Amino acid sequence: MSDLAGLRFAFGTLTALPVRVTRWDRDAARAGMLCAPLAGLVVGLFAGGVGGLFLLAGSGAPLAAVATVAVPAVLTRGLHLDGLADTADGLGSGRPAEDALAVMKRSDIGPFGVITLLFTLLAQILAVAALYGEGWPSGALAVTVSAVAARLALTLAARGGVPAARPGGLGAAVAEAVPRPAAVALAALVTAVCAGAGALSGGYGALHQALAVLAALAAAQLLLRHCVRRFGGVTGDVFGALAETAATAALVVLVLGP
Repeated sequence: MSDLAGLRFAFGTLTALPVRVTRWDRDAARAGMLCAPLAGLVVGLFAGGVGGLFLLAGSGAPLAAVATVAVPAVLTRGLHLDGLADTADGLGSGRPAEDALAVMKRSDIGPFGVITLLFTLLAQILAVAALYGEGWPSGALAVTVSAVAARLALTLAARGGVPAARPGGLGAAVAEAVPRPAAVALAALVTAVCAGAGALSGGYGALHQALAVLAALAAAQLLLRHCVRRFGGVTGDVFGALAETAATAALVVLVLGP
């Protein structure tokens, strides 16, 4: 029952799929954040599948990349992108923590948010287009790995020792819900699975996918540390920013190299 509640929590909070969250207690939050990479897997498979359909229809890699990048936005109702923009505005405001959090709660998007969204989406689209240029399997695998790594970054952000910046909201619901050993073990497992998927194209493929996951987690960790220092903890917006940062970092690493 706990596992099912965790799956419901993960898919009900991290995707727009019609899954009803039946429990909001700490046990469900812990199980849900441990299931977060599975939600990423589903999102990534959908995105890669849509990209493949566009390529089959003769759209070319650039348009297929746009469609692919649009899928995670649709399947999250744009919440992660909104969190990225709000976090950028909060960090860019240069204000004390309380005032910066107030900036993040506003419904509008400021210049820092707009610029951050522009460059993030542009980087994702260009990276996916380049990967589709190598063939649909390469692009689809990269998109899936980046989506999984993005949600794995959320699991690590929900580990013990990372407090919530304010009461209420998703950030407070999942903050410190995952024990550190469980978060580290899951990170190792997911990295190994992604490396195994990359091994289908050879030994370098395994290393490349593993490096992409590690780079995604490192980029997210750097942002997380900065947000905790600036805001005093995490919020739902910060979680969204971490997911987009990790996904982008993974795609950039995967588009580099032979």
